[in-house]
Amino acid sequence: MMPIGPLMIEHRLIERMIKQLKERSRAFQKNNAVDTLFIDKAVDFIKIYADRCHHGKEEGILFHDLAKKELQPEHKIVMAELVQEHNWARNATKSLVSAKEKYGQGNKTALSEIVKLMAELADFYPKHIEKEDKHFFIPCMNYFSKQEEESMLKEFREFDRNLVHEKYRMIVEEVEKDIDRIK
Repeated sequence: MMPIGPLMIEHRLIERMIKQLKERSRAFQKNNAVDTLFIDKAVDFIKIYADRCHHGKEEGILFHDLAKKELQPEHKIVMAELVQEHNWARNATKSLVSAKEKYGQGNKTALSEIVKLMAELADFYPKHIEKEDKHFFIPCMNYFSKQEEESMLKEFREFDRNLVHEKYRMIVEEVEKDIDRIK
């Protein structure tokens, strides 16, 4: 399997969640109410799976290894665009969390901000995924030897294996900080 295989498989799961974002944003607008539990789940998915896991492998492994190669100018440009897009998604997700918190504090006008942000994320991800799947990943594999591809796949597996430990270590650290606040 080429290293882009696992990344493309991850895209299929991201697409399923993004479909839910789109459908839920419409329902929130129609019902004039927000399901904050859904937003919590969606944000967790985006932050941990789409960003930390998926974008983490892209930026920390694939793009890092590509940066060592003599890339064609168009591939350099697309790679820089992809990093900017990842940053945009991170910021949009942070804004969604902020809007959800406002809504939870009784600010009902935050509903329109939540709907807008969810719709923007739902619009963004399919285009971003298409750019990666159809216009970047496949041509970029030509820069790597079979041995380099195998090494990258091994790095991906190690990255995934360590991710669950990282997530729950962060949760414990967060809880530990919180106890200091309530003492």
